[in-house]
Amino acid sequence: MATANRRKFTILHSNDMHGDFLAELQGAEGKLIGGLALLSGYINRVRREEENVLYVISGDMVQGSIIDAEYKGLSTMQIMNYLAPDVVTLGNHEFDYGVPQLLLLEKLANFPIVNANLYIEPYNKRLMKPCHIITLAGFDILFIGIITSNIVHELGRDPLISKLFTLRDAATEIGKIINAYKSEDIDLTVLLTHIGFDADLQLATLLKSEWGVDMIIGGHSHTILDDPARANGILIAQAGVGTDQVGRFDIIVDDDSNSVVDWQWQLVPITSEIAEPDEGLQEYIQSFLTDIPPERRDLLCKFAEKLVHPVRVEETPLGNLVADALADMTHADLVLIGSGAIRMKELGPRVTQSDFNACFPFEEALERLVLSGSQLKHIFAHIMRPENRTGQGECFQVNRGVCAVYNEVGRQLESLTLNGQPIDDGRTCSVCLSIFHKRNPQRFLDLSAEEISQFGEPITVSTSIRDMLQEYFRSNQNLSRRVEGRLMYRKTG
Repeated sequence: MATANRRKFTILHSNDMHGDFLAELQGAEGKLIGGLALLSGYINRVRREEENVLYVISGDMVQGSIIDAEYKGLSTMQIMNYLAPDVVTLGNHEFDYGVPQLLLLEKLANFPIVNANLYIEPYNKRLMKPCHIITLAGFDILFIGIITSNIVHELGRDPLISKLFTLRDAATEIGKIINAYKSEDIDLTVLLTHIGFDADLQLATLLKSEWGVDMIIGGHSHTILDDPARANGILIAQAGVGTDQVGRFDIIVDDDSNSVVDWQWQLVPITSEIAEPDEGLQEYIQSFLTDIPPERRDLLCKFAEKLVHPVRVEETPLGNLVADALADMTHADLVLIGSGAIRMKELGPRVTQSDFNACFPFEEALERLVLSGSQLKHIFAHIMRPENRTGQGECFQVNRGVCAVYNEVGRQLESLTLNGQPIDDGRTCSVCLSIFHKRNPQRFLDLSAEEISQFGEPITVSTSIRDMLQEYFRSNQNLSRRVEGRLMYRKTG
């Protein structure tokens, strides 16, 4: 119960929305679920029903939809302005269209976008405003933004830009901000992070209790929780992925102790049963679809069925198709295509040019190199290890004929075969991968630049993977793939 020195606040939170703007039908009864119009309807309802309401987003608003890709995030920012979050933190996908485009998106936002740990290193300046204070019901609430270390490597897609940036220690930067604002008599301190749930737990243990961090509202790992975690006295929550649900904290904050003295949390399913769609927002979203040029709506190809790519850490049907297409076109023995290069969770059966552009936004060269069997086994042991499959690492899709078996109990690669034959240590194979991964071999392959050049310098076989895939899809109709055990994990000894 709120008193003179205590106030109730409701904090709604989303993360990893990925352009999930449109509602879907679910179940035999045709119930609507998700989409920004329904989410906005629920947020509007809570804002009417409760006194002190905040809505926050923990990164990755952009990427993953036709609407977003077509306008390079400009449409998303305008739609988010309609949703009116109180504060947002950066996710790694906010950088997908490049740093200059991100800075334009930030200027278009009618809400603060915060991040404390990404620096323009030569000038000792943060790229973004590090924090934001909201005064509500006489209470001062401090929000600090933190982003994943993955962003430094993703900025490597533009070597010139990447040299300008560095990521500083999150706990240290949080301490700097809190120490600077202690004189403001902050009543509640919330970290908006985009580093993944496991990293949130670790971060909480590194924070000094004197700093008074109350909550971590996170993203990046797409974690679904039954209840918030608690570490070092800090509440930690996340709301999955997309717009099918939203996290809701109802908390009581004490002004004397500057702490949360009571709380409830739930993951609220966004369905037509709990909210009426925001018709104004629905019409606004539809206007972006209508404005997509006719040539972008033209049919590029038709798959035999819808192909999905639901998670990045496993073999997927769409990932198999992409790897197979590149192997067919290059005649390479082995293709390693980064799972993160496939930006949509599903594609087809009808594939328009806009669908394709949304799924494959990056213009990257394809490189071919020659590696030994022992090097390939080392690579697969590296990319299949558990630590690489937590959402923080880089996972790959591989072409047909490849079968890698990893033993999770023994933490080792059991076997690696190609077309049913074991790959001997002394054998050499042609391998294709993106220039992004070739430029960062130590991190992604656990091999040095010298090691990947041992059998000759890598050569560029195409300046655009995207162009290759577009031509392949256009020339091959009714494509289909299944998960067939190219990457296998044994959980017994």
